[in-house]
Amino acid sequence: MKQFIKSLPKDGECFRYLCSKFPKLSEAKFKEGVFTGPDIRKLLSDSLFSETMGDKEKETSDSFKDAVHRFLENVKDPLYKIIVQRMLTAYEDQGCKMSLKVHFLLSHIVCFPENLGVYSQEQGERFYQDVCDIEKRYQGKWNVNMLTD
Repeated sequence: MKQFIKSLPKDGECFRYLCSKFPKLSEAKFKEGVFTGPDIRKLLSDSLFSETMGDKEKETSDSFKDAVHRFLENVKDPLYKIIVQRMLTAYEDQGCKMSLKVHFLLSHIVCFPENLGVYSQEQGERFYQDVCDIEKRYQGKWNVNMLTD
């Protein structure tokens, strides 16, 4: 979402709508695309936000929504690779830069569990479950260079 907001024209209707939707955010945060989870959820469900976009922005936004609902939520769609690839292509067409997080997602897409819903939703517990899986993957192969993974 951050890269999408940063790629919007600052004098465009879509960016002005964002400024009016979140009046308490500073201008610097808008320009850098810094939004919290609840703010992103508001934008995903806001139909007026979609109406202010051009065709290219709307396609990028729709691909992001699709990836959120069909891959990043509790159920992983069988076509998740196509969904993520479509999102990355739309972001590239929009002129967005690939962040390290998106690069990690693309590189480790096969490591995501088949059913994300079996994980506990308690705060922090899911993180520890994921870290445990990564530790199992690299058990006995500790190396300073692996700290970045």
